[in-house]
Amino acid sequence: MKRLNFAYWKDLLGRRDGGSVLFSRCLSSVPAQALRTPNQSIKVPVPGRNLIDHYAHFNPTPMSIQAFLDFGKSLQRNGKTFCEKASCNFLRKELPVRLANIIKEIHLLPESLICQPSTQIVQGWYEKSFAELITYEQADLTNDAIVSRFTQDLIKIRNRHNLVVETMAQGVVELSRGSEDKRIMVDSVTRDSIQYFLDRFYMMRISIRMLINQHTILFGGELPFSAGHVGTIDPECDIQLVVEDAFASARSLCENFYEQSPELKMTCINTVNREEPLKIVYVPSHLFHISFELFKNAMRATCEKGGASLSLPPIEVVIVKTTEDVAIKMSDQGGGIPQRNMPQLFEYMFSTAPSPVDAGTSVNVVPMVRFFRQSHSDYRFFQYASNTV
Repeated sequence: MKRLNFAYWKDLLGRRDGGSVLFSRCLSSVPAQALRTPNQSIKVPVPGRNLIDHYAHFNPTPMSIQAFLDFGKSLQRNGKTFCEKASCNFLRKELPVRLANIIKEIHLLPESLICQPSTQIVQGWYEKSFAELITYEQADLTNDAIVSRFTQDLIKIRNRHNLVVETMAQGVVELSRGSEDKRIMVDSVTRDSIQYFLDRFYMMRISIRMLINQHTILFGGELPFSAGHVGTIDPECDIQLVVEDAFASARSLCENFYEQSPELKMTCINTVNREEPLKIVYVPSHLFHISFELFKNAMRATCEKGGASLSLPPIEVVIVKTTEDVAIKMSDQGGGIPQRNMPQLFEYMFSTAPSPVDAGTSVNVVPMVRFFRQSHSDYRFFQYASNTV
């Protein structure tokens, strides 16, 4: 089957009216043979290596937050049914490309990591999801039942991958344990290879979940967080409220473990309009995730340094909004990071936290926190208007 030209998609997405133009044309761009129904009974085949190689030759299509917003706003103009079919048509091409690229990179991992049980579980999840998606390659998108089934399968695929971060992290832990007891040799080349892979792997996972969540919230009957959300995107995301919510969640964990917690001292500066709250177009769950993990680290360091002290120093957060970006600075008095550990700071195989007991325990692998820069006990992370997935 002739594939859609990805340069065409990219060109449309880059236009100011990309959202409405893209999804109003995408169905007409499908080859005629793709709209025929080969078989109403959709079965899940084992993905052939040639088919994975074929999809892996294509690069993922960059998607901006603005494109998501434009598409969400186009629902009222073009109708929900038409837009759902347009979204299905795009995702049935785009998601296999992203999954195939991940599968190919998993196959290129060092043997010492790919042979770990947890890594093989993750590999199996991605291959199964790819196999399910390609069954829709030539499905008839004019059939409402098939479109509805596709949306439900996306929900199933997303739920299947809920524990990918923890499971892949457990694979790294299994490798580290083998290295510590000398059963497995991990040299610098292997470490660099794993580092490069996990950076790309986790970023690609974020983008895939973003694409699926946008579709399932708009068309799958899932309720958005609030009426103002467009899928997972909040056009007026209140930064202060999200950060405070993340602090409260981290504080609850801290008090359960240490029976105490530091206070929060927050300063908000809006250089654009000092009378207005700090609001941006963003995905609140992403900001919450980053802030929550940073607060956990800061609280742990503060409590362990303060010991049984009745008065812990507060965690200070400064949020500044300018005409171009937003900066969030987080500082604690937990003692900082030794200079000797600075080169290892962002290595997935390095952590100062206690080792997890089993595969169901989080192991400090938080890819989204790689968006920030850290110096001693001072954290800074930024949001830019040109975010893409």
